[in-house]
Amino acid sequence: MKLTVLGASGATGHQLTRQALERGHSVTAIARDPSRIAVPDSDRLKCVGADVRDPQAIVQALAGSTTVLSGLGVAKGDKPGVLTAGARAVVAAKPERIIWLGAIGTGASAVAAGLLTRILLRMFLGAELEDKVTADTIVLTAGGTVFHAGPLTNESLSPTRRTATLDILPWRIFPSSVSRATVAAAMLDEAERQHHVGQTVVPLG
Repeated sequence: MKLTVLGASGATGHQLTRQALERGHSVTAIARDPSRIAVPDSDRLKCVGADVRDPQAIVQALAGSTTVLSGLGVAKGDKPGVLTAGARAVVAAKPERIIWLGAIGTGASAVAAGLLTRILLRMFLGAELEDKVTADTIVLTAGGTVFHAGPLTNESLSPTRRTATLDILPWRIFPSSVSRATVAAAMLDEAERQHHVGQTVVPLG
């Protein structure tokens, strides 16, 4: 498959890029500063510098890609709206599939995550919360899949990973943490198998 990874210089984007190459896919890795994409060189890897707030640059970067996987986060100093801008730019490029990373307790997963999680997210995310919800909505409306992960860790890939739909999500007072490696693997599983098109799901491991 020809995959494009947004936010490839970030911790989750690194995992998406590295694991996609290990699975034999061709990857276009996009970051504001492509020199920070820290994966080994490969003849199946193309690193591109582009900012999601520049829609034309993103459309050009996505040319020929069948599936876009987003590891985008909000960097320190970014104004609210980065995620929304990214979602709009990706949808405008019209890839076949979009697989987007969001956060549990926002948007579609708010009720499943519980009242306490919703209160904490409103307190700590501020304007970023609306940005996340809006971006998710744009992706879902376009038929993409949104992964709502719990707190992310740098632990290794879980051998028992699974992807849960919101209706069967185990109830917890606080959402369970999950490694970035596990989240990336679950997103790549979805890219390959297309089990949850148009849905919000939760990676567990």
